Amino acid sequence: MYNLSVFLEDSARRYPDRDALVLGDVRLTYGQVDAAANQVANLLVSRGIEPGDKVALTCPNLPYFPIVYYGALKAGAVVVPMNVLNKGREVAYYLTDSGAKAYFCFEGTAELAMGAEGWEGFGQVDTCTDFFLITADPAAESSIDGATTFGQALSGQSAAFESVSTTETDTAVILYTSGTTGQPKGAELSHSNLVLNALTCNRLFQSAPAQDSHIVALPLFHSFGSTVQMNAGFSMAATLYLVPRFDAEQVVGLMQREKITFFAGVPTMWWGILHALSDDVDVARIAGNLRRGVSGGASLPVEIIKQTQEKLGVTILEGYGLSETSPVATFSDPDHDPRPGSIGIPIWGVEVKLVDEDWKTVEGADEVGEIAIRGHVVMKGYLNRPDATAEVMKDGWFRTGDLARRDEDGFYYIVDRSKDMIIRGGFNVYPREVEEVLMTHPAVSLAAVVGVAHDSHGEEIKAFVILDEGASITPDELVAWGKEQMAAYKYPRMVEIVANLPMTATGKILKRELS
Repeated sequence: MYNLSVFLEDSARRYPDRDALVLGDVRLTYGQVDAAANQVANLLVSRGIEPGDKVALTCPNLPYFPIVYYGALKAGAVVVPMNVLNKGREVAYYLTDSGAKAYFCFEGTAELAMGAEGWEGFGQVDTCTDFFLITADPAAESSIDGATTFGQALSGQSAAFESVSTTETDTAVILYTSGTTGQPKGAELSHSNLVLNALTCNRLFQSAPAQDSHIVALPLFHSFGSTVQMNAGFSMAATLYLVPRFDAEQVVGLMQREKITFFAGVPTMWWGILHALSDDVDVARIAGNLRRGVSGGASLPVEIIKQTQEKLGVTILEGYGLSETSPVATFSDPDHDPRPGSIGIPIWGVEVKLVDEDWKTVEGADEVGEIAIRGHVVMKGYLNRPDATAEVMKDGWFRTGDLARRDEDGFYYIVDRSKDMIIRGGFNVYPREVEEVLMTHPAVSLAAVVGVAHDSHGEEIKAFVILDEGASITPDELVAWGKEQMAAYKYPRMVEIVANLPMTATGKILKRELS
């Protein structure tokens, strides 16, 4: 059987009593997680879910996420993880586009009503027939009238299940990514894509069975968290300490109390940890346990690498990848002289080259070209979008849109990101999507969205807006409206109302002149 869920099953068989998931006082063993995932699989089969059907999931870093994730895989279904910040209109789009037949959604909090937004989106989609509200307390009643709770649905389901046999080319997970234009597209990742990526990560991390303890602050709905920590960790029976929302002081406290050997994060997380190492923190204890540090999602400033080495005695290794590449494609291999500022070299089984606009290979050290990737990491394609797939794939190569150079020793360095993409706090934000939402406001005639430098988030989102003739609205009012319409990491915090926008002779907005 070539099914990604074997990571959980194998570790549960070998280490049934080892802690798999820890959240506060809750500790679940591998045996318990596997049994709960079996119940999810039985539930889905009882509701008519068949191999290849799509199952959507909205859940922060709670034990429910891997339980539903692996449970759906056991049933032969395809998992569609969704960002917990999505609004109802966004949820409806993802459910419709993926063709999801079942949807598991955490109820959320007073500050972030995931359940209400999920229920609203579910109500707009006829093709998704089952909604399960995950409550913080499994025994709690539904907080949404008409919604079945996860606890109610699992009641009476067997804890035994024989996982569906899948092939290595079957789709396991669909990750939505906007690319650079238009609506988000679903990148289809196969069981082989994800299995090999996780196992290769463990080779790079020099992991050993039942030895590591991860702090998981990266969102599991994102490919970085799900592959590098959840799948890779579960394959080696690591213990995952879940952090639903990153707080540097909380993470440092957890590092002090527990024997944490592994931390992966985006640059802003590493920056936060360094600033949380106050005088009353037992830095020596943390440094004595921390074996491996990993960063990705954006370029890591060399100064953070130096300070981490000085204070914690660990060299942060950087990698590079995208949702379309499972995600890790290059990595600062610890056996090959990792270099600060570099995204490393291609991982095992992967080829990387630089190309020009015509797919011609760019030769020569330090010449700049677009990164193209080939190997076991590359997605099957974009779900139901052959034209979009053809635009980025040729002869097995996937072109990323990111510009880089390669030094004479074969190490790669990012020099520019994918066209206009913004990275805010580790999340990719595609201006086109934000612009299209802004232009649905009756007062807005035209909008241009750019990223501006920000101390803690790396980049912040700023919108330049031309109003319709006779319309009147303030920047603050547009910010508030955008907050209602878009996920929290997407909406612009800054709006500037302008009379015109700089454009080329052909009418293309010159975003480089906006700041």
